[in-house]
Amino acid sequence: MTGTSSSEPIHIIGGGLAGSEAAWQAATAGVRVILHEMRPQRMTEAHRTEGLAELVCSNSFRSDDAANNAVGLLHAEMRRLGSLIMRAADANQVPAGGALAVDRDGFSAAVTKALADHPLIELRRGEVQGLPPADWSNVIVATGPLTSAPLADAIRSLTDENALAFFDAIAPIVHRDSIDMTKAWFQSRYDKVGPGGTGADYINCPLTKEQYDAFVAALIAGEKTDFKDWETNTPYFDGCLPIEVMAERGVETLRHGPMKPVGLTNPHNPTVKAYAIVQLRQDNKLGTLYNMVGFQTKLKYGAQQRIFRMISGLENAEFARLGGLHRNTFLNSPKVLDLQLRLKAAPRLRFAGQMTGCEGYVESAGIGLIAGLFAAANARGRELPPPPPTTALGSLLGHITGGHIETIDNGPRSFQPMNVNFGLFPLLANPPTRKPDGTRLRGNEKAIAKRQALSARALADIDLWISDHLRLAAAA
Repeated sequence: MTGTSSSEPIHIIGGGLAGSEAAWQAATAGVRVILHEMRPQRMTEAHRTEGLAELVCSNSFRSDDAANNAVGLLHAEMRRLGSLIMRAADANQVPAGGALAVDRDGFSAAVTKALADHPLIELRRGEVQGLPPADWSNVIVATGPLTSAPLADAIRSLTDENALAFFDAIAPIVHRDSIDMTKAWFQSRYDKVGPGGTGADYINCPLTKEQYDAFVAALIAGEKTDFKDWETNTPYFDGCLPIEVMAERGVETLRHGPMKPVGLTNPHNPTVKAYAIVQLRQDNKLGTLYNMVGFQTKLKYGAQQRIFRMISGLENAEFARLGGLHRNTFLNSPKVLDLQLRLKAAPRLRFAGQMTGCEGYVESAGIGLIAGLFAAANARGRELPPPPPTTALGSLLGHITGGHIETIDNGPRSFQPMNVNFGLFPLLANPPTRKPDGTRLRGNEKAIAKRQALSARALADIDLWISDHLRLAAAA
């Protein structure tokens, strides 16, 4: 997809996953890029380094199963498009059952080096305050959920729309050698083997009913981070709820969520089924750090240490990082963005990443990938058609640019952040009804066959889109 360099650069604001991927795609297409990142001159509430594509929450890119899972399918499509984020993730993966998880420092370092080494990419450190200069004719805003106030205010002034916001909580990370393995054990749920894994990739900490009830009560009673007045009505995104917010929804909620005990057997006491189980996933390549899966939290630090040490096996846990909370901001994208991710009120500004209303690392990078390709095509005097809606990239783009503006009761707008999922894909013209041997599909077999058919169609369609639009453009 390499072409001739354009004289007018693309300015990309924000060096997170979306901005990094957008810069890579545009430069690979032969267009000069200036990537603006305000860290370390100005840090955020959640970042701790100056590295590009720093992961501030989980280290998991979720399922890597392209045949049966929508995010795994998104992985596959991005790899076909030469994604830098996926290349760095694959090179820095750590065992995580059926998921693709990464060593976060190695991952960020790989992305940073690749962008720094690219001859068409210039990295400029410093905050872009307010609207970009008028002579920046091709801009991608990929500042993410932690967009600085001056830029966010400037965007709102253009759109006349108040951006919605929600809180995204960070899970604690525990030192591996502080976990009591006479109580905990290694096992993936149902012994599932994933990329780089063995089927025994998670540390599991069991709780009895009495331990579980005491833990839930402590979560609910624990001292929480105070909200500022302007934050009190900010909704959470359901895919990243703080553990204590889930506990408040009912005493059994956690047992059917991140603490579910199914698919796991305690080798220390194999005849007794745990009432609930806390899982920890490897967080770095050395295997010295493990994060608490699904344990995003807004508890204060002292409460976190006291309450999480109530968990069997974590009585003496030492925390490399405690949980935290940061505020996310996103646009009413279906109303204010066009099909090319451009701001209708100012088409020189294109948006990418979580700010557009996608949720998740890979989704954010995927929208950055598309924005980079769109911007590169424009720089070379073309307009690139979007990926087909039958693909993971196309379905996610469709959600952002075409979904959910109104509610039936004329209440607040209904557009909300979304992970990629098969519910965003167009229906199959002929859903599978029979197995290869001719017998009828029954029960869950139908759902599995449908997902696999949707994935097969998506991969065929993304390959055709690449062949028809990107390879021909590169050769032009």
